[in-house]
Amino acid sequence: MNPLDIIRTHYDTDSDCYAILLAHSRDVADKALEIARMHPGMNLDLPFIEEAALLHDLGIVYTDAPDIGCHGMADYICHGYLGAEILRKAGFPRHARVCERHTGTGLSLRDIEARDLPVPHRDMRPETLEEQLICFADKFFSKTKLHTEKPVGKIRAGLARYGTESVARFDNWHKLFLGE
Repeated sequence: MNPLDIIRTHYDTDSDCYAILLAHSRDVADKALEIARMHPGMNLDLPFIEEAALLHDLGIVYTDAPDIGCHGMADYICHGYLGAEILRKAGFPRHARVCERHTGTGLSLRDIEARDLPVPHRDMRPETLEEQLICFADKFFSKTKLHTEKPVGKIRAGLARYGTESVARFDNWHKLFLGE
């Protein structure tokens, strides 16, 4: 599988959205791979981590996020499951799980229902170590300040808007993956 071939079928390669997606996804992939290599005992699937990290935001092109060059119709929060649908149809269900489970620190069914989010009503929290790692690495990078790693305090403050459960999940991953 070549993630770039999949991306190119859905993006205008001359668009800002495409350039932003590639830059952000490369940063996330590099961070996830760096962390994965620190943990050989976890037996993490490095090729899969790279592919899935490059594809995790595939669905942004179908969202209304003009600040990152995306002019679709869906709410931005839908990008995870939209990307997952594309990857499932293409025969990549494992990669699809990363797409739909990386938003925030994952979305529980309880959160989806309580916040009346416009996403499928199912649990979408990362489960496998690879899913958790990519979700964790993604928190360090935004799409508006490319190639700039966010400090942990800023990540925690951003997640706090969604409740203590999100912060606790991030903190658990921080300890698991970085030992801090």
